[in-house]
Amino acid sequence: MCLAIPGKIVSIREGEALERTGKVSFGGVFKEVCLAYVPEANVGDYVIVHVGFAISRLDEGEAGKIFEYLKQIDELGELQAAP
Repeated sequence: MCLAIPGKIVSIREGEALERTGKVSFGGVFKEVCLAYVPEANVGDYVIVHVGFAISRLDEGEAGKIFEYLKQIDELGELQAAP
């Protein structure tokens, strides 16, 4: 199973060819992500990230929906773990 999650670009570092990277926030956890596949992405944009690569852009509303789904999944997991 593959999982891709949304994150918000907070900074971009330009390099040569496939070296365009950005610092992306995943709910306050920051990771360096390759932005080569989304050359149109800018600081403040939301991107879907899979194994360290941003694979598409999405708008803030859609990102919010995904964050809400992930929160619901986490809450379900907590309920199942309760005795």
